[in-house]
Amino acid sequence: MRSNRGFTLIELLIVVAIIGVIAAVAVPGLQQARRSGNETAAIGSLRAITGAQSLYAAACGNGFFSPSLSNLGTPPAGGQAFISPDLSTGNTVFKSGYQVTMNSSSGVAPDAPPTCNGLAAGAAMQGFFATATPASGGGSKAFGTNTNHTIYWATQLAPLAMTDSTAPAGTFSIQ
Repeated sequence: MRSNRGFTLIELLIVVAIIGVIAAVAVPGLQQARRSGNETAAIGSLRAITGAQSLYAAACGNGFFSPSLSNLGTPPAGGQAFISPDLSTGNTVFKSGYQVTMNSSSGVAPDAPPTCNGLAAGAAMQGFFATATPASGGGSKAFGTNTNHTIYWATQLAPLAMTDSTAPAGTFSIQ
């Protein structure tokens, strides 16, 4: 007598096919959730930069703004940095599928006094803007903010054409 234990090849193929269909349905949802999470993280990074610049201008920059993310990460004597270490590694930071950069279109303020965290006289900025551009697979929207503290977005994969004080053409505001 033979034992009839186990599964037949047909039964195993049916189970594998069902698992394949379930995976095909679930993967796009997971990718969309990851993109959405990356976009939320990019918005959070820009809000952190805006808040850090406001604090810097009020407490350290004598009304002027920091010229770089790394300068925002430099604490004043006996104090704390204005921005977290993950955003202060340079002027271009890759975080959560986005390339985050900060710059100024108005340039340095020649009449700016030295700052409390070691920035020389005349090196602080009159304004700033920051962008978050999606890297490969990072997201489907580009974001930007500026001295006005408004976060803008557009469905493009290139950096937003930001200035220190005006809204870029073809963008929508978040706040």
